[in-house]
Amino acid sequence: MAGRVSIGLLNSLARGNVIFRNKKCVRKSKSVVLISRCHARSLSSSSSSSIGAAQPVLSSHLAGKTYSDLYELSVKDPETFWGSIAKERLAWTKPFDQVTDCDLSSGKINWFLGGQLNVSGDCMFISVKHSNLRELLEMTCRLANTLKSYGVQRGERVAIYMPVSPMAVAAMMACARIGAVHTVVFAGFSSEALAGRIQDAQCKFVITCNQGVRGGRIFDLKSTVDKAVKSCPSIRHVFVAKRTNNSVPMGKLDISLEEVMAGQSSVCAPEPMDSEEMLFMLYTSGSTGKPKGIVHTQAGYLLYASLTHQYVFDYTPGDVFGCVADIGWITGHSYVVYGPLCNGATSVLFESTPVYPNPGRYWETVQRLRINQFYGAPTAIRLLLKYEENWVKKYDRSSLKTLASVGEPINHEAWEWFHNVVGDGRCPLVDTWWQTETGGVCIAPLPAEPGAEIRPAMAMRPFFGIQPALLGEKGQIITGNDVSGALCISQPWPGMARTIFGDHQRFMDAYFKPYQGQYFTGDGAYRTEDGYYQITGRMDDVINISGHRLGTAEIEDALDEHPDVPETAVIGIPHEIKGEGEAPDEPSIYGLEIYFVSCESISSLFKVVKRLPKTRSGKIMRRILRKVAMQDTSNLGDVSTLDDPSVVSEIIEAHKHYRSHAAKK
Repeated sequence: MAGRVSIGLLNSLARGNVIFRNKKCVRKSKSVVLISRCHARSLSSSSSSSIGAAQPVLSSHLAGKTYSDLYELSVKDPETFWGSIAKERLAWTKPFDQVTDCDLSSGKINWFLGGQLNVSGDCMFISVKHSNLRELLEMTCRLANTLKSYGVQRGERVAIYMPVSPMAVAAMMACARIGAVHTVVFAGFSSEALAGRIQDAQCKFVITCNQGVRGGRIFDLKSTVDKAVKSCPSIRHVFVAKRTNNSVPMGKLDISLEEVMAGQSSVCAPEPMDSEEMLFMLYTSGSTGKPKGIVHTQAGYLLYASLTHQYVFDYTPGDVFGCVADIGWITGHSYVVYGPLCNGATSVLFESTPVYPNPGRYWETVQRLRINQFYGAPTAIRLLLKYEENWVKKYDRSSLKTLASVGEPINHEAWEWFHNVVGDGRCPLVDTWWQTETGGVCIAPLPAEPGAEIRPAMAMRPFFGIQPALLGEKGQIITGNDVSGALCISQPWPGMARTIFGDHQRFMDAYFKPYQGQYFTGDGAYRTEDGYYQITGRMDDVINISGHRLGTAEIEDALDEHPDVPETAVIGIPHEIKGEGEAPDEPSIYGLEIYFVSCESISSLFKVVKRLPKTRSGKIMRRILRKVAMQDTSNLGDVSTLDDPSVVSEIIEAHKHYRSHAAKK
């Protein structure tokens, strides 16, 4: 049976979150496109879940196969696997005639060639019979028509500098609907960081808000945009939405968004897009000083985001999916917006912080919205576990089915607290490993066979189509189990990035040249005796001591167990005899408490700093610590993603203090 999709919007921004409700399959239809769009076969209530059944239904062609069968097929015959799913899961306006044309050695990545679709149309197919649930679609169409009326053309780049809000989601969808390319910039970056991204992407338009609200504070956005566009002559118009009722100065480039949208039609036909046309760009930090504009395209990205959203998190129709990431990060793109909307899910937008107005904020939201899947960062979990458990247990969390972590390897202490205190020991906790470049989750405990174990703080199993490989220092593939190496992926998958905007050679150099014929993740991993994968940290953060290669995540996990150590960041520095890790006058570990460790293979000096250099998404920028330790601070690379750049000066001063103190000894 097929059906239509209805989407409604319940706005509760005053309380810091928004919830999209999608009501799927409410009436029958004879349209073939609607059959594909509604996922009658893959997302029906009778579909098998990724936890409780041996036969997940990915497509009619793949029905009846176990998880093991499906994974084996996905890596041995990817054309059959992905082709059958894409035909039924996406709404094609023109069917594709070739599943894949890829060559990792040359960086050529193409999926579903000849096919056309529209991502916005696929995510928001609305029944005209349910006009009371049309807010998101109408907002998207009015905004899309506004963009077109001011000259936004297919393929042109549009910068979105907005807080988490329905209007921000509509802005992303509006760009996709008319074929424009959006690049979302986190609405906390400086004017310099915003300008750099606008310039690199050659954006002609910016969509922003007058102000933002976060953690009880109001912060200006429009003034930041004003400063940025002064150095961006490509900008033609700045569209300004109202998040607060406060007025802001408007210049000749500025357009009051809501006022113009009110006069636009609520209908905008989706533009058919080739499967490999750009959908969006998202910038990640670059160690050379210039951020990288990672490019994702239409069909492959949407398919992979949709499939991982369903099976990694055990999503079933009717669930409320709570990913608390900002839309400025890839997690927000894939698991707040595109994946959930493509699956007709109810998706929560979280605008606040974990501790405002108190440390129970997450769990109060879970209780109030009856959230079923909760997806957050280890950094936030480590922050919250320092508070009394009552902040969790006072709220009803019985609606939770799955817990998940994202952003960096989760340490054991945080995993155990998240699992036992938040989940009462009954919810699967999946530690997900993936990157901006991968488009979606690549390694996670789920999906798996029924009753399969989940090991604490371990990503474990590759997703469908992901074939991990561990490589040695000489580029050789390391076989067998109980081994460690550079984590690569041996074959392409639909969700992977296609290039770095304007610099394909940099794309090749970063991801495909280090290990020929492999996608190099930049991470190290350990394959256990049972064949599971444990992420050990960035390869450039691996510490080599007397021939022993130690992942920073492993050492940090051990240090974080100490009750007086809130957080640590481990780096290695050169030593003429032992390699990295021991130098009398140089710090190799920065922490928040002094804690000395000495054993046969590790001897390191620990130093106290007030704060660690973190990005806005909570990741620690260890390369900055290494630069400071090596007294090479003339070029720190791109620091625009730091939550507070002033922390760098603090650490440099602390380093000078410790060196001076050591010299006196």
